[in-house]
Amino acid sequence: MIRKLVCFLLKNTGWTIDEHLPPSINKCIVIAAPHTSNWDLYYMMAAFSVYRLRIRFTIKQEWMRFPFSLLLKPLGGIAIDRSPRKDGNRPSFVEGMTELFNNNEELIIAITPEGTRSRNDQWKTGFFHVARSANVPIVLGYIDYGRKVAGLGKVIYPETLEQTLEEMNAFYSTITPKYPEKFSPDRSLKA
Repeated sequence: MIRKLVCFLLKNTGWTIDEHLPPSINKCIVIAAPHTSNWDLYYMMAAFSVYRLRIRFTIKQEWMRFPFSLLLKPLGGIAIDRSPRKDGNRPSFVEGMTELFNNNEELIIAITPEGTRSRNDQWKTGFFHVARSANVPIVLGYIDYGRKVAGLGKVIYPETLEQTLEEMNAFYSTITPKYPEKFSPDRSLKA
């Protein structure tokens, strides 16, 4: 029922979902980019509803408190503690995410490496370290407001951070965000 409603809403707003689903993505990290608007979550969730895939996403733990938790937790939100580690008792983001992958046969987690809806020229690289540590691929998800299409694109089996970021930059250079002035590919590799 929800899938039919989502398809109806997408069709009536002129949006489509890219039907080319990469094979065997039942355990992966999905990069959710560009991330310049809160609407990005809606289109990402709509795409996964059409794909009939359950996606999880990381979100600041502050957003997972009542009353927001009533909506975000059923949608797949995973609270992330971003406070500084003082005594080493809290596992790092990479350790926590790796453990999640190791403890689940199927797990798709969407991550926004930009870290914010504002312009950020240097993306967070935790997704790369999690993918390497958990031995899972990185799938490039996208929301293209220029073409009004959302979907999953290239699959990357990360070897080096430089190679991964170069492939991501090339892919996302063809995607139009809702607010282009708020989006920048990672520029940390450029001298």
